[in-house]
Amino acid sequence: MNIQVMTDYLQQYGAFAIFLIVFLEYLNLPGFPAGIIMPMAGIWASQGKIGFITAFLLSVLAGLCGSWVLYFLGRIGGEFLLKKYVKKFPKQKELIDRTMERLLKMGYLSVFVGKLIPMVRTIISIPAGVLKLNFIGYTIYSVLGIMVWNGVFVGLGFIFGESVLQVLL
Repeated sequence: MNIQVMTDYLQQYGAFAIFLIVFLEYLNLPGFPAGIIMPMAGIWASQGKIGFITAFLLSVLAGLCGSWVLYFLGRIGGEFLLKKYVKKFPKQKELIDRTMERLLKMGYLSVFVGKLIPMVRTIISIPAGVLKLNFIGYTIYSVLGIMVWNGVFVGLGFIFGESVLQVLL
């Protein structure tokens, strides 16, 4: 997918495109990284095609929904999934082990901090589910982290608008 395709999706599908693409990105599926998706939503808002608050809240809701899917995958079948994942991606084992240790040691604060670290921010939901962190606490700290992460990127797209688009192209 390239920038023009993303722009076309936004033109054709509007706010739904923002939600869907951000949701899929939070599921850690291949596609656009957050560094492109979020600024594009901000750029679209800066052009008056959607309100900034709407773009921001859609991105947060989409990020939270994606995080919930991974949390429940972790809670229901996480240990099995982690074993399969590590078998397929053995280089990730150390990252997963460190994440589990931090989650046990720091609790919800590690969820918040994890949401601010590329790659960790999407996969931290699975270990949180495996460890059966309280869903409400998990949700609160996830929302806070997602708001910071998405706010920075959507905000940069909104503030710098077309100049960000030229850098991405």
